[in-house]
Amino acid sequence: MRDIDIQSVKQRFSIIGNSPLLNYAIQVAVQVAPTDMTVLITGESGSGKESFSKIIHHLSPRKHGQFIAINCGAIPEGTIDSELFGHEKGAFTGAAEARKGYFEVTNGGTIFLDEIGEMPLGTQARLLRVLENGEFIKVGSSKVQKTDVRVVAATNVNLIQAVERGQFREDLYYRLNTVPITVPPLRERGEDVHLLFRKFASDFAERYHVKPITLQPDAVQELLRYRFPGNIRQLKNIVEQISVLEYDREINAITLRKYLPQEQQNQLPALFHPNAPADGNGISERDLLYKVLFDMRKDMNDLKQVVFDLLSHQQEDAELLKANRHLFEEMRPYEQPPVYRAPERREGYVLSVDEPDEEYEDKVEDISHETEEESLSLEQKEKEMILKALKKHGNKRKYAAKDLGISERTLYRKLKQYDLEDL
Repeated sequence: MRDIDIQSVKQRFSIIGNSPLLNYAIQVAVQVAPTDMTVLITGESGSGKESFSKIIHHLSPRKHGQFIAINCGAIPEGTIDSELFGHEKGAFTGAAEARKGYFEVTNGGTIFLDEIGEMPLGTQARLLRVLENGEFIKVGSSKVQKTDVRVVAATNVNLIQAVERGQFREDLYYRLNTVPITVPPLRERGEDVHLLFRKFASDFAERYHVKPITLQPDAVQELLRYRFPGNIRQLKNIVEQISVLEYDREINAITLRKYLPQEQQNQLPALFHPNAPADGNGISERDLLYKVLFDMRKDMNDLKQVVFDLLSHQQEDAELLKANRHLFEEMRPYEQPPVYRAPERREGYVLSVDEPDEEYEDKVEDISHETEEESLSLEQKEKEMILKALKKHGNKRKYAAKDLGISERTLYRKLKQYDLEDL
């Protein structure tokens, strides 16, 4: 692929940047566009995955067909099958008339399934049938229908780990991942950050009829150092804020720093797993509890040390210290929190700290038992509340969910978790 071709694609689809990683992703999209192959686009939220789906559609023979972008995470679990595949009249409560689904409407075109990792398992099975045979069945119907739709999917989660957790079908993953495209995060695109800043500054200056903001050299360096966890979407929001709120149109590092959220530095012990996702999804609530407990122990030891030092420097306080020596007997120097050895079901997780002494391991084990009992108690209470709400509303889940203060989709998940689906 020649550079001139990539540049023309960037201009047509308003893509800013010259990063090698970005250019390679565009090149793959252009090469796969003329085919009918299924494409899986991966990348962090806000990195611009939808732009690549449009490249694939508009450079393909299907460009005159319809293109629909669907966010799977935004459709409730109870209605997603109807949205995608349609339903017949009377198929469920509220189905007053038959409705075409997106796969029927986009016949001959392209459908972009964003956040595919949020799709329910039942819907995944229906999607697999469309990908393999081009067939689907409407909700409430027994008639098999045909469709010729190209599927482009995108996700910001690690689907391999979702497969391992049983949250995503393995066969569907390999069927979607025929051609993978990885969209790089903004922090890996180098000088592209400044180029995008200037482009957004120009756009907002035109929109709000003001002079475009510019960055002084120290502000440029500050901008390039920031990691932008929200990627392009976050950068665009920051530029808009500065364009509207700042009177001085030349921005220095001090001014820019006011608009860059400070990344929180976590001083707690860190869990490490070779396959853990970067967003921390591999850390459970129980692990976080142990980290908090270890940090509290450190604070108590530090406090004891301060009191000990104060009392040791005066004669009368020394007498007080002698009388209460037992309060400081367990005090010992604290350098790093001890290791928590996770149970076998979390094998592979370790803390990046030194080995603990045997006495402290016994204490951790006691805490573990108390935590498990409390967890079981909370789960039982939650189950009882769900049963009471369902009984109160005659097993009407919509009203029960509203009474519990949760979404209907969350209630479905809880019913499945507690084996209450038959109610």
